[in-house]
Amino acid sequence: EAPAQIGGEAIHEIITVDGVKYIMADDSWLLIRPSGTEPVLRVYAEGRTPAMVRALLGYGEQIAASVT
Repeated sequence: EAPAQIGGEAIHEIITVDGVKYIMADDSWLLIRPSGTEPVLRVYAEGRTPAMVRALLGYGEQIAASVT
């Protein structure tokens, strides 16, 4: 279940083609996906500010911890 926002930015779109990618209203994004070669969950993020990247990665870490 997706949150309404991450790091104070509303989630604009969710893409589930290769994992789960949350695209924020400011074009920041977070991708959570299983590795294709290792038994790990990968978390990628891009944000407009360092604070936004930290917020995105923090949410991704919470998700990763909840499934291990």
